[in-house]
Amino acid sequence: MTDQSPSGVPASPKPSVLFVCVHNAGRSQMAAGYLMHLAGDRIEVRSAGSAPADSVNPAAVEAMAEEGIDITSAQPKVLTDQAVQDSTVVITMGCGDACPFYPGKRYEDWKLDDPAGQGLEAVRPIRDEIRRRVEELIASLV
Repeated sequence: MTDQSPSGVPASPKPSVLFVCVHNAGRSQMAAGYLMHLAGDRIEVRSAGSAPADSVNPAAVEAMAEEGIDITSAQPKVLTDQAVQDSTVVITMGCGDACPFYPGKRYEDWKLDDPAGQGLEAVRPIRDEIRRRVEELIASLV
């Protein structure tokens, strides 16, 4: 049985977004946290890094907690070709040539400061810019 929209037309598959940064410890984790929080189950969310860190940046965790979003259980993951192939949109954040490119995918490169080694005061504006971009992304996908 095919899922149908209210108009009776088969529903399109749920969009999926992959956020990629080098360490998958700050920007991409905050973006994934916002997308899950703001879009709920309307969009599938993935994040990965070209050289993943051992854990998520504590300042990113604290900055997101101020927004009521808990990313403490998030774990940095290695970027795979499969994750890219399985995603509708790939958002890169400073991973340069390490990010695989597949024709037909929608790519966006978000130029954002790296929160690595930064305190909470420096991470807050990065977090706020990520939220703004995630809200625009949701509007373009749903």
